[in-house]
Amino acid sequence: MNLLAIDHGDKRMGIAASDSLGMLAHPLEFINAQPFDKFLERLKEILVERETEQIIVGMPRNMDGSIGPQALKVEDFVATLKKSVVIPVLTWDERLTTVMAEDKLREAGLNVREAKKRVDASAAAVMLQDYMDSISG
Repeated sequence: MNLLAIDHGDKRMGIAASDSLGMLAHPLEFINAQPFDKFLERLKEILVERETEQIIVGMPRNMDGSIGPQALKVEDFVATLKKSVVIPVLTWDERLTTVMAEDKLREAGLNVREAKKRVDASAAAVMLQDYMDSISG
């Protein structure tokens, strides 16, 4: 199953995708969040190019599992996204994915500037891999 993950941000949206077997996630790119119509246009291009069957959006829960202000923004984003695409959209807990992505980029030897460019898509990949691992049992 071809999956696509979105790490929602106010400025940038990180995009990651699965391989065609749905076993490995990899970062693709980030898309500027605004203007939203441009974001949606690029997202739809990626969905078609990758023959995406499902979108997973990271839900930024607090460490205690509660929902904070950023999670409310994500809920609004998901509601809008569901009206804009014809494939299923679901949310997945993304706690600590950015921290893990930053650690991986640092381990890869990227400087701060390069890591900043890649962290959103890398966080989406960490979250997507977690989702795929959970459904594969």
